[in-house]
Amino acid sequence: MRQLVFLLVAALPLGAAAQYDGPAVPACRTYAERELKKQLGDDMRAVRFDNDRHLLLVREARKLGSQPVSATLSGHGAIVRRAGPPFELSFVCLLAGEKRALWFHWMPRQDAPALRQCQRGGDAQECLQLLHDLAERDLVEASAMRFQESLQADASVGNNAASTAYRNSAAAWRAYRDAECARRGPGGSDAWRACMADLTRLRYFDLQ
Repeated sequence: MRQLVFLLVAALPLGAAAQYDGPAVPACRTYAERELKKQLGDDMRAVRFDNDRHLLLVREARKLGSQPVSATLSGHGAIVRRAGPPFELSFVCLLAGEKRALWFHWMPRQDAPALRQCQRGGDAQECLQLLHDLAERDLVEASAMRFQESLQADASVGNNAASTAYRNSAAAWRAYRDAECARRGPGGSDAWRACMADLTRLRYFDLQ
């Protein structure tokens, strides 16, 4: 299924799309909410599409199997839940005409800004703290693995060069994160919490 989505997105003609705000948006959103309600039940409150430069409609004339497809809508958004942070997503929606959605597929979006995610509903401060805590937990696990690898590298050559380099790298990254987040907002503010969550998550991905 994911390969199919990549092929669909790759097939969109470059330069043919522009930011879109028309009837395909509510058509795809209604279709998505109906389908996701079947999967998630009462935990799903709403599906939201971000009205930004990533929201694109490409008009076309082709078939998916025997089904004519006249347009593809793609962009970013979120599944807003009744409890817990929203699921940030990227999506593709196929349409037969701008008011009739045929198919909707979403994929988790790991690079979504924490502040936008937590401002979609509920207690933003609590949500940001949760995202930061989760990112720190993941980073601790990834860091432990990389540190163990550096110790093994030291043992193989008989010195502590690898583990020293790792410690220096980790210390330099934390100094950068703390300074950058202090620049974005005072400690405890939403801007500061969002920065801590975002940069910690990026460090985790870097160590993966």
